[in-house]
Amino acid sequence: MKSFFLAAGFAAANAKVMTLPLVKREMNLEEHFKTPRTAAALGATAGGEKDTIVINDYQDAQYIGEVSVGSPGQKLRVVYDTGSSNLWVNNQPVPWWRKWLPGAHQTYDHSKSSTYVGNGTTFKIAYGSGPVAGFYSKDTVTVGDIGLTDYLFAEVNNTKGLGTMWLVGKLDGILGLGWDDISVDHVQTPLRALVNSGKLEKSVFAFYLGSGGAVGELVLGGVNADHYIGDFAYTPVIDMVPGKKGYWTLAMDDIKMNGASITSCRKAIVDSGTSLLAVPSDDMAKIVAAVSAKPLGPIPPLNKEYTFDCNSTAPDFDITIAGKTYTLTKKDYALQNGGQCVLGMQGLDVPAPAGPLYILGDVFMRKFYVKFDVGNEMLGFATAKKSASTVEIVV
Repeated sequence: MKSFFLAAGFAAANAKVMTLPLVKREMNLEEHFKTPRTAAALGATAGGEKDTIVINDYQDAQYIGEVSVGSPGQKLRVVYDTGSSNLWVNNQPVPWWRKWLPGAHQTYDHSKSSTYVGNGTTFKIAYGSGPVAGFYSKDTVTVGDIGLTDYLFAEVNNTKGLGTMWLVGKLDGILGLGWDDISVDHVQTPLRALVNSGKLEKSVFAFYLGSGGAVGELVLGGVNADHYIGDFAYTPVIDMVPGKKGYWTLAMDDIKMNGASITSCRKAIVDSGTSLLAVPSDDMAKIVAAVSAKPLGPIPPLNKEYTFDCNSTAPDFDITIAGKTYTLTKKDYALQNGGQCVLGMQGLDVPAPAGPLYILGDVFMRKFYVKFDVGNEMLGFATAKKSASTVEIVV
């Protein structure tokens, strides 16, 4: 056994469990609500390892980790997104003057990789925040310590559809950790490739999202007991539509405020790529009334976001899943910025057959440590411990 120190950088060690750092990008309120979702657009063995990726926390809005592509490896910052199932990285050249700016995008250059294999097939994907496009390539993709050789991924040369999310974001791509059935063009998902590598101790991964700028982590192959309290409560992953699994979808018993049900919706997805809680618009009206919130502004998108008095009392938001209640207090669902309290929820109507549903995004995942169990098709929830600015992991 040996110990090593992880900060906001890439962690790689010969360990049974791999821990990858994540950081979170700072945003003001306007930027926060212009980057609501990276989730793919809804309606559309022996010798195992465990690896940990540090997740960097950007003002409780955008969580970024690293991935290496090519030989030698080119480090790129990606959103590890449970709401999509493809990997793409930036292919657009960055002007020399922008390379010196904080958070400037990095670019994958396949001409510098000895393991690159051209493909060229067109790639297009739509996210809640907008579409991107590019072309497929093959190369060695390294996640933690796991090298995926000849992995088919996309080089993206058109990010205009992401708008502000791309302009203000520090991401260089998105690595989807969703199920097979939402993979664009049915290419092998990063999650399936990691599981099939045989290098994970267990077919499990878990997120710990730091808050207030603190370092978080993504654990591949297991969980980190230092980051949660008590035992996990489990619920099965259900089909997003009959016969298909794509999102990490679960059956929801109810949601209550002030002891009264506010919804008839009985389905939710857990999505690390969504910064807020997304709720059906009819339910949103009830929530806004319960906390006495007012629109952030008179025109879209500000008239769909809400502020409320930071000093007022507000009811708990009680989510019941498989008979267990997960409570978000006002402190959990209020986003504070410059003396303002903004409701960390947004109205979103997902059409049938996928919807209606709730999206339990980072507002939920900061409060509860989430275990994504691929092998048993289960989700596990435990109360997350409060984060520190750095974490020491023993492996």
